[in-house]
Amino acid sequence: MATIKDVAALAGISYTTVSHVVNNSRPVSDAVRAKVEAAIVQLAYVPSGVARSLKARTTATIGLVLPNNSNPYFAELARGIEDACERNGYCVILCNSDDDPLKQRNYLRMLQEKRIDGLVLAAVDDASPGGEWHNLTTPLVVVDREITGVAADVVCIDHTAGAYMATRHLIERGHRRLACVNGPANASVARLRQAGFDRAVAEAGLEVPARWRIESDFTAEGGYQAGLALLKAVPPTAVFAANDMLGMGLLRAAAEQGVRVPQALSVIGFDDIHMCRYVYPALTTVGQSILALGELAAEHLLHRIQGRATGRPQRHVVAPRIVLRESTAARTPMDAEQDDVSL
Repeated sequence: MATIKDVAALAGISYTTVSHVVNNSRPVSDAVRAKVEAAIVQLAYVPSGVARSLKARTTATIGLVLPNNSNPYFAELARGIEDACERNGYCVILCNSDDDPLKQRNYLRMLQEKRIDGLVLAAVDDASPGGEWHNLTTPLVVVDREITGVAADVVCIDHTAGAYMATRHLIERGHRRLACVNGPANASVARLRQAGFDRAVAEAGLEVPARWRIESDFTAEGGYQAGLALLKAVPPTAVFAANDMLGMGLLRAAAEQGVRVPQALSVIGFDDIHMCRYVYPALTTVGQSILALGELAAEHLLHRIQGRATGRPQRHVVAPRIVLRESTAARTPMDAEQDDVSL
């Protein structure tokens, strides 16, 4: 790989002059600039970002650690973060922790070694305060999942309010036989969304049998398997799926079992990922623009990096909204008569 001294030798000038041309740090004559630029092209010279960062004490690089970048939710979140960073002259190093605390710890150490200017983190759910947090010296924004005991800006949607809103949507459409398909109980997001569901059914005076409370994982396969279990014997008439991937899996299970959605079964998801517009029937969901959420997290971080935000960590909770599509419908009076069947 060519160096700045190679460029200087080919152009027949000092390497400090080449540096001035590359960095626009001092004016040089047009003739000298032309010689340097010709030598750069001939040698395919690329300036050293490491050298620049050592001098400027900044790398213009952001670290982003996600628990599962194959999940469309986190893919869209990453895109929003990357878009906002790119507009502001920062590049992003993306790391996938696979919900593994050790892998997350290793990535945090590696990113620190690369002298990133800041970090956006969607943490592993069982993350707890430890050495990696005390040693973190760069500005940090936590997105989607909060970490108890860690002082950092937080950007997330109101998980409990969104689940409550989704469940109320089903109840207000006359559904009395409700089920909840959720992620793993050790996931903070799952617990918060479960709390919203429980609050809504309690206020409505409804009982939900244990077999209609299914713990799975936040995947389409998890929703599919839960759907097959729910649609046996006396099924519910509506299901709150704690994320859209679960909801799409439920739609597949219903189709295979000949259960029409929304005529016989209403399904509502959570997150509003882009692809739920294109499944059939299109999935009604609760959420907020995931791209905008990512951009908001990046903006919080950039404000910290650039000194525009100081003082105590901020907590920015985004209000969810219902996105009404085709997978939910009201119960008719005739349907409601059948809801008294013993559960």
